Amino acid sequence: MIIKAVKFRKDGFYSQPFAFGGEEGMDAFDKNIRYRGSLQNYLIDTGEEVVLVDTGLPAGTPEEVPDESSLAYTGKDICSYMDALAALGCKPEQVTKILLTHRHIDHSGELKSFPNAKIYVNADELSAAELQGLDNLVPVHFTDGAYHNFPESQKILDGIYLIRAKGHTNGNSLVIVEKDGLFYMLHGDITYVDEALWENKLSVVFDDPAAARETLDRVRTFIRENPTVYCGTHTPQGYENLEASRVMDLDHPVPTILAKVDFSAKQSSGRYVCSICGYVYDPEEHDGVAFEDLPDDWKCPRCKQPKEKFNRA
Repeated sequence: MIIKAVKFRKDGFYSQPFAFGGEEGMDAFDKNIRYRGSLQNYLIDTGEEVVLVDTGLPAGTPEEVPDESSLAYTGKDICSYMDALAALGCKPEQVTKILLTHRHIDHSGELKSFPNAKIYVNADELSAAELQGLDNLVPVHFTDGAYHNFPESQKILDGIYLIRAKGHTNGNSLVIVEKDGLFYMLHGDITYVDEALWENKLSVVFDDPAAARETLDRVRTFIRENPTVYCGTHTPQGYENLEASRVMDLDHPVPTILAKVDFSAKQSSGRYVCSICGYVYDPEEHDGVAFEDLPDDWKCPRCKQPKEKFNRA
């Protein structure tokens, strides 16, 4: 079994208030500390099947233009998700299964490009707008009982498990792959950066804060009890851990490398992009109303996050 990272954005960042502020509040943390960000999903080649964990941003999603006030920045395009997949030698028709961690568009953006694959998704996510029009969804009800300290799981293939991990969204899940005596935890947004895992902090993005706390506690317990390679979506630590087969040690973390940030602004298009779900606000589609002129209490129509979570495009 081979696990690979599908890398499609780099050189992003997540500010400490964004990555840590879900319980104490953002004001408790330093906005000038920015952790490295990126975007990648994962591919599992079993030798008989090709399984994807999430499917990136849709082709054509504009890059953001961050400034000093930006809480999060998903980074610069390396290439499209589909081109990144092709660079790994994978064709869409080879993919047999897709395991969706949650509905947000940076995880579900290219599901439509795999009409022949079975898309396994927590049944609680089925009503999400991002999943409408897909006829190859397989609702998962987690009927296989407990997996270690996680109460609900679904075995997908030998050594591959989908785990209910509610909190970030109400239908959030994570994937655990057993390989060579290690447990590879491939997750969406349990944390945005590994520093939040080490420091036991929730990000500011969740549907259910109590469930998000319970999930993070279970993740940390699992890591303490099992040799776990922790592979996230939003930080290069995810693929660095994978490529080094690096077991997470909560008591002895690797040194933090902060993001190198360039705020040399290119000209803005007038569009704004949600750094959480990828929704693009285009004034031309909203009667010419500029983003800056929207009410202060306006929220993303897709993920309901406030204006401060948007960056210029």
